[in-house]
Amino acid sequence: MTVHVVTGSWHALSDAAGAIRFEVFVDEQRVPPEMELDEMDAVSLHALALDGDRPVGTGRLLPDGHIGRMAVRREARGHGIGSLILNTLLAAAKARGDASVLLHAQLHARPFYERHGFAVEGDVFMEAGIAHVLMRYRF
Repeated sequence: MTVHVVTGSWHALSDAAGAIRFEVFVDEQRVPPEMELDEMDAVSLHALALDGDRPVGTGRLLPDGHIGRMAVRREARGHGIGSLILNTLLAAAKARGDASVLLHAQLHARPFYERHGFAVEGDVFMEAGIAHVLMRYRF
């Protein structure tokens, strides 16, 4: 795999990023489709991982410092793509002066985020029928 990450607006990346999100969240995890897209897409910075020219992963950084909608296609998992996306979004947050970033991590992804320096804040909660925990990264 030769993967690189591009960033841009929802307008520029929505076709590819949206397809990945629906594949992972709606098809795999059974998140209701109406919960997947929201008004924050239009104001967020989006990251798109490409293996050559094939979209394989995505994530977004909201104006308030939340990272979300991190998703990697099943066949592309285990190759460091999530780390590339996360590091790209963390660099963007740091460059714009954010002191920290927050995210709602699905419980199975908690160790991934801990390896990247995130710490748990608070108790487990349910979101879209999936157990999550709030995590923060401080610059």
